[in-house]
Amino acid sequence: MKSWIIRLGLCAVLITALVAFHQSRQHREQRVVAAGKKKILLMGNGTEISTLDPHQANGMPEHHVISALLEGLVAPAADNPDADAPGAAASWDHKDFTVWTFHLQPKGAWSDGTPVTAHDFVYAYQRILSPEMAADYGQMLYALVNAEAFNTSKLKDFSQVGVKAINDLTLQLTLTGPAPYFPGMLKHYAWFPMPRHVIEKFGGMTKRDTLWFKPGNNVGNGPFQLKAWHFTHYVAIERNPHYWDAATVKLNEIHFFPISSDATEERSFQDGQLHVTEIVPLNRIPYYKTRPDVYRETTSLATYYYRVNTTKPPFNDKRVRRALALAIDQESIIRNIMRAGQKPATGLTPAGCAQGYETPKMVAFNPDEARRLLAEAGFPDGKGFPKFDILINTSEAHRSVAEAIQEMWKKHLKIPAGILNQDWQVYLDSQRKKDYAVARAGWVGDYADPLTFLGTLRSTDGNNNTGWASARYDELLNQSSQEADAAKRYAMLHEAETLMLEEMPVLPIYWYVRYYLVRPEVKGWKESVLEHRCYKALDL
Repeated sequence: MKSWIIRLGLCAVLITALVAFHQSRQHREQRVVAAGKKKILLMGNGTEISTLDPHQANGMPEHHVISALLEGLVAPAADNPDADAPGAAASWDHKDFTVWTFHLQPKGAWSDGTPVTAHDFVYAYQRILSPEMAADYGQMLYALVNAEAFNTSKLKDFSQVGVKAINDLTLQLTLTGPAPYFPGMLKHYAWFPMPRHVIEKFGGMTKRDTLWFKPGNNVGNGPFQLKAWHFTHYVAIERNPHYWDAATVKLNEIHFFPISSDATEERSFQDGQLHVTEIVPLNRIPYYKTRPDVYRETTSLATYYYRVNTTKPPFNDKRVRRALALAIDQESIIRNIMRAGQKPATGLTPAGCAQGYETPKMVAFNPDEARRLLAEAGFPDGKGFPKFDILINTSEAHRSVAEAIQEMWKKHLKIPAGILNQDWQVYLDSQRKKDYAVARAGWVGDYADPLTFLGTLRSTDGNNNTGWASARYDELLNQSSQEADAAKRYAMLHEAETLMLEEMPVLPIYWYVRYYLVRPEVKGWKESVLEHRCYKALDL
């Protein structure tokens, strides 16, 4: 009798626990339901953002938020975010794809009601190109006449740069050569206007790390405005009533959550805490492929690669760098770890980046050649090779790939490699300071052209943290920007990419496929190979 009483008691405890768990889960699930009723979109954003200043930002987490707060001359289209739609400019025209004239929205205004003018764009371009700003993306504006000379202090007079405010609502941009793809470039935050009346209040044009972009101070011209930024918790943005197309905006707010753990983010989605995730845990992809109601998988114009510090021995020897690249079994990583249809990267530029451009086939798994090169460099069978770390930022996927490559280098080259994990901001700083040997990296194209990838390895580019430089490489990129004939231009870029891959300052691994989760109640979400989002088209 006593044992039955004990069993009944245990059953009662178990039932109570299950009911409590069910009620707790229901309570948590009320978050997306309640947010949906208020038209608040809850999104995972990968990691904590480092800044909301477009001239100091350098990552996708920042891009996702900034592109909702600020808008460039050209915006992502609602039905296809990779297509070009009116943004801060109502229309534009060009002469020979070299002189571009943009006619601004007559009702364009900052979120404090101040009119947006062509002078705000001139101010923004002078700011990002000012050497004192040391903006990573300053080189993206090198398409403008004399922009490089001004950015490198060879030219002091900004009025000679190809930027001119014809009047308050007319902006003229003059390029170094014809660029049919130019409107697509303008959707990147490097080209966005800046609120000069606010920036001057908080220290002036070239003052870094001021408070102008913090809640209460931040002013933008996009469909949303900054409401709150609770560090490590979330960033909240709300509808901007002064936006020129405010009547089209459907959501009241968007909350971005910095969840660096893939597994934690997935649990948050399952428990009704998020409408959209940034990624899916690798081991859960097979399951979610059976859930087309929430699973999204799309080609991305992006490359996953490892960056090498070419200033640090023995990585200053191109034979060592090529050996590392050829000892990576890309197919194995894709088949056994990623499992989402990625493609082995034969070069830095993804296949299909631009019609008419063919990526060099310079990278493939070849352990015999890798061993030969390493021995030739003075490290036969890895003897004498110093221990080093693979630097990664916090992510289960990055760690899984690093562990696989660590094992490949040990097996095929007999060289020691550890893994060093750092949080996003520290990870970025380590690369800027070249305080690393090999580091995980990835690049999503800013526009559909090979130059968006190859330009990151220009010797003066703020995103080139490898220490590698080639005068011939720079010359080819510069010549390509002045060439009107597409075939000749692509031939120059192909030669440049081939030259770079022969020296291998980066180790291409695979071309991305983006995979993430979206709840069915999210409407207006469109795929983008360039990671563009038309926020004003989203609804719940």
